[in-house]
Amino acid sequence: MAVALAVVLVLIALGAVAFHFASPWQPTAIASNWQSMDEALRLTMVITGVAFVALHLFVAYAVVRYRHRAGHRASLEHGNRRLEWWLIGITTLGIIGLLAPGLTVYARLIDAPPDARVFEVMGQQWQWHYRLPGADGRLGAADVRFIAAANPFGIDPEDPYGQDDVLVDGQELHLPVGIPARAQLRAQDVLHDFYVPQFRTRMNMVPGMVTHFWFTPERTGRYEVLCAQLCGVGHSNMRSWVVIDEPGAYGAWLAHQPTFGGGPAVPGGAGRAAGAGQASSAGQGGAGSAAGPGGSAGPTGPPGPAGSSGGGGMAGKAGTAGAAGAAGTAGMAGAIGAGGTAGTQGVPGGPAEPGKAGRLLAQAKGCTACHSVDGSRGVGPSWKGLYGKSEVLQGGATVHVDEAYLRQSIAAPQAAIVQGYAPVMPPVQLSAAEQAALVDYIKTLR
Repeated sequence: MAVALAVVLVLIALGAVAFHFASPWQPTAIASNWQSMDEALRLTMVITGVAFVALHLFVAYAVVRYRHRAGHRASLEHGNRRLEWWLIGITTLGIIGLLAPGLTVYARLIDAPPDARVFEVMGQQWQWHYRLPGADGRLGAADVRFIAAANPFGIDPEDPYGQDDVLVDGQELHLPVGIPARAQLRAQDVLHDFYVPQFRTRMNMVPGMVTHFWFTPERTGRYEVLCAQLCGVGHSNMRSWVVIDEPGAYGAWLAHQPTFGGGPAVPGGAGRAAGAGQASSAGQGGAGSAAGPGGSAGPTGPPGPAGSSGGGGMAGKAGTAGAAGAAGTAGMAGAIGAGGTAGTQGVPGGPAEPGKAGRLLAQAKGCTACHSVDGSRGVGPSWKGLYGKSEVLQGGATVHVDEAYLRQSIAAPQAAIVQGYAPVMPPVQLSAAEQAALVDYIKTLR
């Protein structure tokens, strides 16, 4: 029996080593300067792997060597100083080998070079918001008291340095290749973790704190951003993309991003890469005007004069807030006109984008974290092709997805759950106009 147990222990040790080398969960191709992360990981695997195998082999030896045999009895021995010192020494060396490389790499990870370009990431259940410095090269001040659905970063509308901050439209951040980048990380609600596997860098995002790390992207491409900290029911869908561009392509992308003050991004600061100065004529306007092409990812612009259109807010270029909302209260109201439909663009005479107000509202409220717009399965049913189809509910009843059903699902999400989905959607407080805007947006996703 003892010999059989020893054989099992040896097979477990050898099988674990074989599984490690045959495992498909090997590191992805690296796309940044942090090869030292891989080296620290490999050293950790070697030290723990050797200890794992050695312990199993020792236990197997002990089982056989000290097995029960007729005529042999175990003898009691009180202490063995020589063995204790050996164990203390080996354990100490192992701990140093595990901690020293990791601490060294971590110290370098948070010590960004002086020429690193900053970008800010705000984590919110369950989406990402990105901000870049504008022409002045620095980010505007932010405070939690300014955070709102239309201003997820909490940018101080009175800070002049924040007016040209670039607010990335959508869930795709672009960075130039070969230039050090410093990630400034904040969380709006709960713990998040900004993680791009190919960059070998990640960092927790803690409400009330600003954390950071840096890296130099070394390969162009499109890399997925994951949240590596369990942050709620939509955690698995909290994804976006970092695109690494050549300088010219990066400049072209940057020129089409809106700013907190309302105009398009201009050269300088985040746009110092070659080509960043390409002009964009759409969406021009001073402080308090609507955003440029693509709309705003969620700024609340500074107050405009009485009777003028309100601050950019979530409206972006979707529409004006009206005279009553001129004092910086546009928010989503600037995007939703009478009947809940999108207003006109910030460019005079420009046609409204169908469903834009609802799209911006869905982003602000985090709806698209659970409901995809491309047909893929998420926590909740995909919005693509949803309007007009028939859905089977829990219990077997069938419902036709029309405006009444969608409004009911928004106001009372637990009333009619689609079969195959968990009843996890929380109640969302929306006005009738906002509900209408969401329904209009869902209609466009045919």
